[in-house]
Amino acid sequence: MVLESVWFFLWGLLWAIYFMTDGFDLGVGILLPFLGKDETRRRIMYNATGPLWDGNEVWLLTAGGVTFAAFPRLYAFMFSSLYAPLMLILFALIVRGVAFEFRAKLDSPGWRRLWDTCMFVGSLLPAILLGVAFANIFRGLPFNETGYFGTLVSLLNPYGLAGGILFLLLFVVHGATWLAVKSEGDLQRSAVRAAGGLWWALLVVAVLFLGASWFDTKLYVNYLAHPALWLVPLLAVAALLGVKLFVTKGRYWTAWACSAVTIVAVTFFGLIGLFPNMFPSRTVPAASLTAHNAASTPKTLLIMLVVVAIFVPIVLAYQVWAYHLFRHKVTAATLDTEDVY
Repeated sequence: MVLESVWFFLWGLLWAIYFMTDGFDLGVGILLPFLGKDETRRRIMYNATGPLWDGNEVWLLTAGGVTFAAFPRLYAFMFSSLYAPLMLILFALIVRGVAFEFRAKLDSPGWRRLWDTCMFVGSLLPAILLGVAFANIFRGLPFNETGYFGTLVSLLNPYGLAGGILFLLLFVVHGATWLAVKSEGDLQRSAVRAAGGLWWALLVVAVLFLGASWFDTKLYVNYLAHPALWLVPLLAVAALLGVKLFVTKGRYWTAWACSAVTIVAVTFFGLIGLFPNMFPSRTVPAASLTAHNAASTPKTLLIMLVVVAIFVPIVLAYQVWAYHLFRHKVTAATLDTEDVY
């Protein structure tokens, strides 16, 4: 029972780290057609995320791997019932990754426009669909003991779409603050304006989503039973306010860190409210998959815990080193060096 609960929160932590790291990559890609007014700006935006994006996506692979190994029933049911949106996310991420590498292969405006479009679409779709998928999990999906009977269209309900818009705005604000950190001059000023303006939209959508969660989900049951848990959503609110405060003060690294904390806290707000459910049924609650009935054997979970305790710190140390190595601003001058996009 304890191991299953531990792995539930490790599973959630991996998703939170993925949203925090790859979220700003996706946000920058979504902002590309709006802030990339000329070729120099667009190249700066590519190079602001280029050295880091593939390392960030390691956490998505890890989250998927943990789902497969620690919660095989959940993996089987989730990837079969949500097959269409998950495949769309996968294809979009593939196209986005190819865009990083192929854009500079030909010196042709049309060729670059093609891959810029792929970058935008390959960033926009995962941002929205991840939000739609998780919002529907929070809400509960239509399935029983015999299987899932929803469709892709049924996932696009008002609450699911609200989750998609929430994730989209979280990632775009995260990406704008990252651009404010990594750029200078006109692009930095545009990124700051985007972060400040979109922050208000994010605030409104977050409030609406929290209100809708009260009526359309059971996320608040755990919070009402254990009032100390309210510290998590309060942390999300404080961090979100910090984004606006520090962007206004010109402290962009701190603003980006507050945005990262916001994303992690928002993710855990949903996971804590969901526990012990992992894939709740809206139609037949008894058929819900939980951390207890979907988990692997205790021995498997224990072996995995030892492996995670050894290797995750190594991955974290490598990623911290990579972020430190590429901490400097990307400018027009740096675009003349080798190994840039």
